[in-house]
Amino acid sequence: MSTPQLERLREHCHQLRLYQVENELTARLEQAAKKEISYAEFLDELLSLEVGSKAQKHHQMRIAMARFPFQKTLESFDFKFQPSIDPKQIRELTTGRYMESGDNVLFLGPPGVGKSHLAVALGMKACEHGVRTLFSSATALIAMLGKALAEGRLEERLKILSQPQLLIIDEIGYLPIDRQGANLFFQLVSRRYERGSIIITSNQSLGAWGEVFGDPVIASAILDRLLHHSITINIKGESFRLKEKLKAGLLKPKLESPADA
Repeated sequence: MSTPQLERLREHCHQLRLYQVENELTARLEQAAKKEISYAEFLDELLSLEVGSKAQKHHQMRIAMARFPFQKTLESFDFKFQPSIDPKQIRELTTGRYMESGDNVLFLGPPGVGKSHLAVALGMKACEHGVRTLFSSATALIAMLGKALAEGRLEERLKILSQPQLLIIDEIGYLPIDRQGANLFFQLVSRRYERGSIIITSNQSLGAWGEVFGDPVIASAILDRLLHHSITINIKGESFRLKEKLKAGLLKPKLESPADA
């Protein structure tokens, strides 16, 4: 049932951008009348409804702006399959306290052990905490910086990449990086040093980064800044992808030889 007063209330809500309240106003008014709640309680319920709706929208917006390649949570991570990982250490990272001092997190390990899953899960948690986050593969990031350099917009691009409180760089070491790319990566790390946190995943040990970046000096300078305030997590275990293939019967389990017994 609509009345001139109800229409005015809806219009006021629309003007104030209280869209969730506007949508549920009639139903909430009817519920309040039946329960005979106080004016203060009714107002509290309406404003809580709007605050919750806006918080959820902002959360979803931060996730969209982060450009995650997929959405993974820590709840879906199988810690039992990767006993080399300390679940308590990962749960501590979900609090986001490491970002308060601009600490970095490095996930190192062979392909398929869950590095990207954990990086994305921490990024999702950061978005939940209201932290501006950006995800990129190392290859795409260096290509982006190279394009900006060629177009004379490198400073502008570095400034943009310095703005997110958390930057996630995935898959360092899967493809070789030329000298220009190494220099550009160094500039990015230097720009974010002690200003914003970086999460990195790599299939290469830190000792092999000289080969990854094609220059031990540049690699050393990059690591010097990354490791000054950092948490390094080495993952030693089997590939989740191989595990799923074994479950599906696409691969046969490795038979133990007499020498292994």
